Amino acid sequence: MSPALITGASGFVGRALLMSLGLRGFALRPVYRSATQAAGVAGAVVVLSLDDDTDWSAALQGVEVVIHTAARAHLTQDAALNPMAEYRRVNVEGTLNLARQAAVAGVQRLVFISSIGVNGLATHGTPFTADDVPAPVEPYAVSKWEAEQGLYAIAAETGMEVVVIRSPLVYGQHAPGNFGRLISSVRRGAWLPLGAVHNRRTLVALENLIDLLVVCVHHPAAANQTFLVGDAEDVSTTVLLQRIGRAIGRPARLLPIPVPLIRAGARLFGKAQLVDRVCGDLQVDIRKTESLLGWRPIVDMQTAMRSWKN
Repeated sequence: MSPALITGASGFVGRALLMSLGLRGFALRPVYRSATQAAGVAGAVVVLSLDDDTDWSAALQGVEVVIHTAARAHLTQDAALNPMAEYRRVNVEGTLNLARQAAVAGVQRLVFISSIGVNGLATHGTPFTADDVPAPVEPYAVSKWEAEQGLYAIAAETGMEVVVIRSPLVYGQHAPGNFGRLISSVRRGAWLPLGAVHNRRTLVALENLIDLLVVCVHHPAAANQTFLVGDAEDVSTTVLLQRIGRAIGRPARLLPIPVPLIRAGARLFGKAQLVDRVCGDLQVDIRKTESLLGWRPIVDMQTAMRSWKN
């Protein structure tokens, strides 16, 4: 069996993907950024950087499928002098360099994790669909959209199949980033002014994202398609925090502050965009994914959180 190359193997999604594919009997070639991370992992390779100069030739030998989870992720506080240039260096130039070398090496399919941010920052009554005109705003989302366009151009030139999956916020017990900060706040018993937020947001359980990635490895209808992923249920930020509290055994301490007051305060401190991300709507329509692939989310939020521990 030809191995599947998994970039970002040490990341939140990469680790779970390796475990899932391994349990399904896939031959794997995980990519790590250091020898320490790769130590003792069967089939592992070390690739120190992800940019236009990276040599993937050894890692790609005999590979049939690449699942590209590695990226420069969205950073709340970015120390780079030119964040857009850094996002492009890794997420665009690095991704397209990998794709070009993969095509030359005979890889049949590359599955790329993109971001729902390619569609935009928020919805206003109508959920995002895979066929919407892209409207990325933040540098991370812009870089993902540019990478998508480059990948489809490479697919058209070479015949290598490309599958793009645009994901909203991925949650899990050990999730990094914004979701990890929410768990930490609830665990600390911090008072949060989010007890009266009645928005609608689509999130995706780690288990659901991994299941869709596995489906997209070989499903014939996935070739050269863009899919949106999400749970079957949308939740408000208030309900999300309450469920996190129940899952970790620390009830969320929420103050019912009206959202207009939260927004007014956030503007004073230059945090308006953060409030939009927490209090605004972001709904995702996954019907294309369901109809073309016959895929459905395998867990709901309460089931996904059931195994969480303190």
